[in-house]
Amino acid sequence: MRLDVVTIFPEYLEPLNVSLVGKARARGVLDVHVHDLREWTYDRHNTVDDTPYGGGPGMVMKTEPWGEALDTSLADGYEAGAHSPVLVVPTPSGRPFTQELAVELSTEPWLLFTPARYEGIDRRVIDEYATRLRVVEVSIGDYVLAGGEAAVLVITEAVARLLPGVLGNAESHRDDSFAPGAMANLLEGPVFTKPPEWRGRAIPDVLLSGHHGKIARWRRDQAFARTALNRPDLIERCEASAFDKKDREILSILGFAPEPGGRFWRRPTAVEE
Repeated sequence: MRLDVVTIFPEYLEPLNVSLVGKARARGVLDVHVHDLREWTYDRHNTVDDTPYGGGPGMVMKTEPWGEALDTSLADGYEAGAHSPVLVVPTPSGRPFTQELAVELSTEPWLLFTPARYEGIDRRVIDEYATRLRVVEVSIGDYVLAGGEAAVLVITEAVARLLPGVLGNAESHRDDSFAPGAMANLLEGPVFTKPPEWRGRAIPDVLLSGHHGKIARWRRDQAFARTALNRPDLIERCEASAFDKKDREILSILGFAPEPGGRFWRRPTAVEE
């Protein structure tokens, strides 16, 4: 996969040289190119922004530097043999970034990121490239950052770990929280390693039993408990067919009940009533 990032803060992308992403680059699985947007400015102040039409606070990133930077990045990529670029635009107003979208993007051969600053990029830039490329506007959460570089790091790490040859165990990501088809999209439960006792806290006996069926059931029950506590909406979204008899028992214990349509919802407490 080829990955291009155009930014006014290239140094912000240094984490792309470490951890799994850095290993993917070293192995040639991920070909990363970071471009400084200010290289396509022509005034002595390297200006990349201007005041917004219509008034209002903040500044807007200009069309000219972005247009030239994207044209050059695309030309370089095509010349190097890359194809089918996807323009990924980090923005609070974009589509929520999910594991499903990470999987989708991991199948693309070329991602081109446009992390913005200030109030964002002049909309004409995105509309222009949407006429020739697939554009994916992505939000990594319901909050606002100073710029889109952090979102690039988040998206890149989520996508890169799905590429063949990046994880040591190719099956590692299949049971991730939010992985498509993973345990009805429950959150993962707690994990443990050696020593068997630490500061008076012991490993749950079932994990030492060697009984794979009981271990699998315990892990699933723990996943239900954690999901019920932190993300009950994930359980409420699931079709009833995703749950077996034991699942339904633990859901009842956790305060969920089936509705006429088949899905489970959390029964209101006395206080809520």
